[in-house]
Amino acid sequence: MNSSIFKMGQSVNNSIAAVGYAALILQQTFMMLFTGYRAGQAVRLRHVSAEIMVAGVQALPVVILMAATIGIMLSIQGIHSLSIFGAETQVTFGLALSIPREFAPLITGILVAGRSGSQLTSRIGSMRLNGEIDALTVMGISPVRFVVAPALLGLIISLPILVAVANVAAFLAAGIYIHAVLGIGQLAYWADILSIVTLVDMAHSFGKAVIFSILISLIGICMGLKVSGGAEVLGRSTTSSVVTCIAAIIAADTVFALVL
Repeated sequence: MNSSIFKMGQSVNNSIAAVGYAALILQQTFMMLFTGYRAGQAVRLRHVSAEIMVAGVQALPVVILMAATIGIMLSIQGIHSLSIFGAETQVTFGLALSIPREFAPLITGILVAGRSGSQLTSRIGSMRLNGEIDALTVMGISPVRFVVAPALLGLIISLPILVAVANVAAFLAAGIYIHAVLGIGQLAYWADILSIVTLVDMAHSFGKAVIFSILISLIGICMGLKVSGGAEVLGRSTTSSVVTCIAAIIAADTVFALVL
């Protein structure tokens, strides 16, 4: 069963089949994570660590830079909008409500989709074109255990951590800008932020991160498994993977906003 789902990749031609195929891969992945050791197919910690390094640690600089930029941008727009009513000092309340619930997980998810989604599609597509997936099956190694499970688990661990870092970076940069423009001290700024941000807001932020990580990994893997023919197809699939990941993240974020 584990190897047969990889052979189904090229037959995924419509959205309904794609959703069912992704669900099948997700089921097999979690089965491998929790019960693979019974069949001698335990997920290796070093493989998960490698995925965390690629998807998480190496993404830290760009996530911090983008989150800080978003924090400053929101401060600029917030001060400009509130100045109409003479309430510039209330900008911290808008930041506390918008950064953890919306901007930090959304921007981080989009950045990781561009990095990890494309990388997954390219790697798995190359493995399919080179016959490495079939070689793993012949050697008795589950492709789900060797390829899919570490990538999924690595993203599930990495993305919430990146979102936490993005929250801190955005608030720090916003605080520095607000202090420079409005003269609000850091102690007063952080007191306002911490009085508004609740555990529910942070759970909302991290919940989005987990959902986004699952979407990115599944889309990247499924797009990679559909590759056949040559390098040109691999390039198109990689581009399509990034676009689909971003669209799925925005759609999921909209559902979160409507439901929670």
